[in-house]
Amino acid sequence: MKRRKAVQLLGASMMATPLPKASFVFIKKEKLGVALVGLGNYATNMLAPSLQETQYCYLAGIVTGTPKKARTWKEKYDIPQKNIYNYDTFDQIADNPEIDIVYVVLPNFMHAEYTIRAFEAGKHVICEKPMGMNAAECQQMIAAQQKSGKLLQIGYRLFYEPHHLAVKAIGANERWGKVKMMESSLGFRMGRPDSWRMKKAEGGGGAIMDLGVYCIQAARRMVGENPIQVTAKGYVDDKQLFKETYETVLFQMEFPNGTLCNASTSFNAYVDRFHTAYEEGWLELKPAFNGGQQPILHGSKNIKISINGNTYQTTAQMDAFVQNIWNKEAPTASGEEGLMDMQIIDAIKASIAESRTVEVKYS
Repeated sequence: MKRRKAVQLLGASMMATPLPKASFVFIKKEKLGVALVGLGNYATNMLAPSLQETQYCYLAGIVTGTPKKARTWKEKYDIPQKNIYNYDTFDQIADNPEIDIVYVVLPNFMHAEYTIRAFEAGKHVICEKPMGMNAAECQQMIAAQQKSGKLLQIGYRLFYEPHHLAVKAIGANERWGKVKMMESSLGFRMGRPDSWRMKKAEGGGGAIMDLGVYCIQAARRMVGENPIQVTAKGYVDDKQLFKETYETVLFQMEFPNGTLCNASTSFNAYVDRFHTAYEEGWLELKPAFNGGQQPILHGSKNIKISINGNTYQTTAQMDAFVQNIWNKEAPTASGEEGLMDMQIIDAIKASIAESRTVEVKYS
């Protein structure tokens, strides 16, 4: 069931907390067409259903290398045959005026290629996280976006999720003093040795790539700063399953204001929480990051949050991007945000490889 879009913070201690406000202005009513590139689990179970409830965009086309999937999606979503492409015909999307946005939902090692090709085809792009395999790829993607004159959004659904926006607002006003320490963790059991996420050349590094961006973003957005250095270590217990990537990565981020964040990611243990310790209280989202669950807010000040919104977190994400396009303004989840996350992940990888604390280098 759909729920009204509203965020309310209850409790006397929180009545003065400012809520995040939308920065866009509604200036158009027509919908923009979205083509999903890659029809895996996320596109099937999150994005396609979400596009049935978006206000400003709709599922206009698909790109898949599997004819059976093409037939199934064509019938289920009434997609015109002319809007169905495979990877050999992808570039012909440039000639299709019904497709305004290309959403790249491919394995990590294909993100840069298809994002750049979509810009060359004259389309706006949403690229699923992580943005690229490394910071250098992200810089190439941003260069292609700037050359095209189109917009790029990274698939950071939690940048638009009301619980995360409310927690960010609470931290920003320093009502409970400064943020002193954070814990940010996400993990689940993969159990699929044949998955591209388990292959270094295709996934780029296991859970730190697939899940680490969530842990990093939550911390960055809470303190409004970027970490200056990281210390990390990778672990493997199940050597039969984890042959190319680390099973678990533990890392610490140090911020310019002295705040510390201890974080963990894993493909062989379940954890999903973001905890913030202030000078005079604490907040916790648990679960925090899972797209299939609504975050739950806990706190030392008896805070309650009542959220009524969309069924899918990606609904607000994609609708916000359309309004960015109409208003010709940079998305909140911009390519520059994706680049900074990847620069931090590159430093985490270096810290593991070199067994030392590594300074994060930003361009």
